[in-house]
Amino acid sequence: MSRKDCVFQTGLVSVVTPVYNGALHLSGMLDSVLRQTYSRMELILSDDGSTDGTLAVAESYREKFAARGYGYRIVRGEHRNASAAINRGLPYVTGEYLIWPDSDDVLEPESVKKRVDFLQGHPEYSCVRSLAYYFDAATGEVSNQRDERQGDLSQKDLFWEILEARTFVCCGCYMLKTRKFFEIYRERQIPEYDVGQNFQMLLPFLFYHKCPTIPEELYGVAKREGSHSRRKLTRDEEEKKYRDYEALVDDIARICRMEDQASQDRIICWKERRRYQISIKYGHIRPAFAAMRSLNKYGEGQVSMALKEFIWHFFVNDWVKEKIYPVYRKILHKK
Repeated sequence: MSRKDCVFQTGLVSVVTPVYNGALHLSGMLDSVLRQTYSRMELILSDDGSTDGTLAVAESYREKFAARGYGYRIVRGEHRNASAAINRGLPYVTGEYLIWPDSDDVLEPESVKKRVDFLQGHPEYSCVRSLAYYFDAATGEVSNQRDERQGDLSQKDLFWEILEARTFVCCGCYMLKTRKFFEIYRERQIPEYDVGQNFQMLLPFLFYHKCPTIPEELYGVAKREGSHSRRKLTRDEEEKKYRDYEALVDDIARICRMEDQASQDRIICWKERRRYQISIKYGHIRPAFAAMRSLNKYGEGQVSMALKEFIWHFFVNDWVKEKIYPVYRKILHKK
């Protein structure tokens, strides 16, 4: 289906959800869509080559979506990654608004309606987000611990806030105006990297558009042991992930036509901070020192703290670290 075949339907919300081997958890997300108080929705479920019973679960919901009056489409491709799965679904989007919840998370019943109501009541904005809560997928118990910082909820310019990890990127919290989104991605394809889909979906959009926050927890994030996003990576996998993120952010900078020197320097500092962190983690003394020196060159703050951590990791023996580690961390990060 080409993008020319699609006509945006006023008031319709398109939900694009990638799923891979989600037979055990997909029902929770689908049920939460069906419980929405908003009446005009379509779900595009993009299966990324699942090898379990995901497709059987998905097919079992066709009649339920039809009875609810919601559009429902299942698309499938070979296993690649979440961004590729999103790309398989984007050509079928016909709604005025777009959300992309994960397949194991849940939408609160008022989640879609409250966000649509906000955008309809504030036509000056093309994006809005809500807060999220976290719950144990096995027990349903809500956790007090968050995976991401909330940040300053009055802030509306969120590009750097997200990139520099001062606020959350939680995918199902955001709602975008579809037409504005496809003005950025005219071919309905986001850059494909094996690091998820949220930076690609959000950052170019937030570079051009302000995004206010509804201060309500309208989206639930499942915490599952062994999930793709939470499993412990090997050293090679983690280092590749860092490289992929750098390449992705370079792509995003090109998409945003980020040509001013201040922004380019800020991207360099973002990379150097990450290079410093992973070099420290795996004991790479030269790359860590090079990153620290580069940050100092650009006048990046916290260099003194980085130097203390550098000395600690490379010049203090393991016995001392083990005995006084809690005290060390408290002193090192004391503000």
